[in-house]
Amino acid sequence: MSLNNLKPAKGSNKTSGKRLGRGQGSGKGGTSARGHNGAQSRSGYSRKIGFEGGQMPLQRRIPKFGFKNINRVEYNTINIDDIQTLIDDKKIKKELTIDKMIELRLVKKGDLVKILGRGKIDAPINITAHKFSASAEKLIEKAGGKITKI
Repeated sequence: MSLNNLKPAKGSNKTSGKRLGRGQGSGKGGTSARGHNGAQSRSGYSRKIGFEGGQMPLQRRIPKFGFKNINRVEYNTINIDDIQTLIDDKKIKKELTIDKMIELRLVKKGDLVKILGRGKIDAPINITAHKFSASAEKLIEKAGGKITKI
């Protein structure tokens, strides 16, 4: 093994074929298969994303509409029937806090939580969350529970 008989592993060399720009006799000299003028004939050229050869790009042809509120606050929702299921499965007893919700994988750490009023609840339970719908508040208090807003 010496430097004159080193070869790349079979299949690793992807630049096989004619070498470009090595004179007229090679058949790929002169313009090196790049055409005559224009950006693509120059070294260092890289096409911008969405470029369509000077034609108006698709993302600029399509009409824009709508509005994205940058101040929107996104809440993760939990319904009353989901809480009742947790009570029935004996996963919670007297209280449901944010930490318990994270532990039960109902929400992720740092998420804002809103309790919604779908379903029914039987057991008195103390629930801590960021927001409650009016119907959820009524159902929880009717069952003998308490709500705590963070």
